[in-house]
Amino acid sequence: MDSTLEIDFATVLACSVHDMKNSLWMVIQSAELIQAEGNKLSDNAREELARLNYEANRLNSNLLQLLSLYRLDRQQLPVQIDQHYLSELFEELLLKNQYFATQQSIEVVIRVDDNLNWFFDRDLVLNVLNDAIANALRYSNRRIMLSAEMTKGMLLIEVADDGPGFPDFMLDNANPAMHKLDLRHGHTGLGIFFAKLIARAHHNKNQRGQVTLQNNGGLSGGSFSLTLP
Repeated sequence: MDSTLEIDFATVLACSVHDMKNSLWMVIQSAELIQAEGNKLSDNAREELARLNYEANRLNSNLLQLLSLYRLDRQQLPVQIDQHYLSELFEELLLKNQYFATQQSIEVVIRVDDNLNWFFDRDLVLNVLNDAIANALRYSNRRIMLSAEMTKGMLLIEVADDGPGFPDFMLDNANPAMHKLDLRHGHTGLGIFFAKLIARAHHNKNQRGQVTLQNNGGLSGGSFSLTLP
């Protein structure tokens, strides 16, 4: 073996993540096929299937984030800005998360004007919001609200829940400019770190997107807000 062989660990990891994502996609597809036969399953089986769907969806989101961060570090992450309707984006997000929400008796409320549209990278924003919804589903008691509106010439998207809210350390790390991951408290903050990078990748006339976390939002719990110029 050539002792001078150099290994680019980041590239190896990215390739491995890509393979894992493909395998995970097959798991998700199989779970969706079983969901279609849900009326034949026992209550316990449906509950476990919902958990499988939730965890697979969350893991897929994390893998997409890792790949995107790798490409961003290599300056190979294209941001494809195009016009999209928020109602259609929300419909896809609801479809991804409805089964788990239903099994957990969590109501997902959508508030958006059917005609509201904006310019952004659909896939990147979809991933950011899906991660925020997954977090809300984990801590919500009974209700989640997904809303979008225009404010001060910018698009404001909010994911709010009626849970206990974000811990103080997440609020402290999310609202100021965040330039690195915080590994304290047993929480990487990867989702928020990724969300802030994607938000800032959207810019227009010296304005950049931003992410804000706060408590006591629209449903008196945690509130994740994504603002795009």
